[in-house]
Amino acid sequence: MKNFIFISPNFPANYWQFCRELKNNGMNVLGIGDQPYEELTDDLKGSLDEYYKVSDLECYDEVYRAVAFFIFKYGPIDWLESNNEYWLEQDARLRTDFHITSGFQTEDMPRIKFKSGMKEFYRKAGIPAARHHMVDTPEGCLEFIREVGYPVITKPDNGVGASHTHKLSTDKELMTFLEQRDPEVSFIMEEFVDAEINSYDAIIDADGNPVFETGNVTPHSIMDIVNNADNSVYYIVKELAEDTRAAGRAAAKSFGVKSRFVHFEFFRLLKDHEGLGRKGRIIALEVNMRPCGGFTPDMINFAHNTNVYKIWADMIAFGHSTVLAGKHAYCAFAGLRDGKDFVMSHEDIMETYGENIKMVDRLPDVLSAAMGNQMYVAVFDTKRQLDSFYKNVLRCR
Repeated sequence: MKNFIFISPNFPANYWQFCRELKNNGMNVLGIGDQPYEELTDDLKGSLDEYYKVSDLECYDEVYRAVAFFIFKYGPIDWLESNNEYWLEQDARLRTDFHITSGFQTEDMPRIKFKSGMKEFYRKAGIPAARHHMVDTPEGCLEFIREVGYPVITKPDNGVGASHTHKLSTDKELMTFLEQRDPEVSFIMEEFVDAEINSYDAIIDADGNPVFETGNVTPHSIMDIVNNADNSVYYIVKELAEDTRAAGRAAAKSFGVKSRFVHFEFFRLLKDHEGLGRKGRIIALEVNMRPCGGFTPDMINFAHNTNVYKIWADMIAFGHSTVLAGKHAYCAFAGLRDGKDFVMSHEDIMETYGENIKMVDRLPDVLSAAMGNQMYVAVFDTKRQLDSFYKNVLRCR
């Protein structure tokens, strides 16, 4: 029996389904987390063979000892994974230290975690990327800005989501950013690209080939949603665009992806951009070597009448999956922000779209900055129905 250690199986809340499908495939599923066992859901408890509680997942020594305990008790570990961006580096360090070869190692981190390191591998795949500059002195930044013009985007070179990401439009804003930034954090500065985000979401097998593919579209930048406390909107596409599929496959090969669920982000240009291409072209943004966050795996299931948790677990256990996709549709996420005077009440939304809605929930504070406070997930057959849903539920007085 193969041993699989799942780091933080309780968060996000839907990730217990990865564990369930691994166990259903005959694997020994061992969880490490910081939540007391008695507080875990019954679904998660039933999906684990054993759970080791640490006081703090940030404490490497504690997590190291937990892995060592499982090795002592169960023998060599075949897989170690969290499917979570936040723990990507720690996962790699644990694999390296315990010689678990079925995943990224510490030496792989520069190209998959640092935005500056990603650009070389995107270019090797034939995918253009925005020009960039590593933030240094005012003079160095101004020289770059003279080349690309305002506005520019600044963000941590090694960061998760849109945290500490800013759009600078004047010399004054630049100087304020340079004065207030954390000197211990390395920042990257990029030319601004007027675009929407199109993603490639795929499960890649041990040979680097896709077992399952789809994508999503985010019409508004996550940076603006976070910084402006705006509503959150994105949707799973009914059919993956062929240029997104081609770019995703090329990136997977270039980055050496194997046996992973990935979320690659691309810009689709909303207007012609000198040096990058004409309106509509796909260019590079960043790679994420894990599933798209939050409830997106469930949304993919709703959009394609499938089970990506099982497809992923089948890929891990058997190298392939026989799970098929069914009827395709659009799956919309609407994250409404508290404090806005929406025309439609919750009762109105449920009465109008009840047959379409698949999930309704309040989002935890840890997710609300990027995803809103009250979320609705709904499925629609046509783009016109999708657009009408967003227009209606987001309308304010």
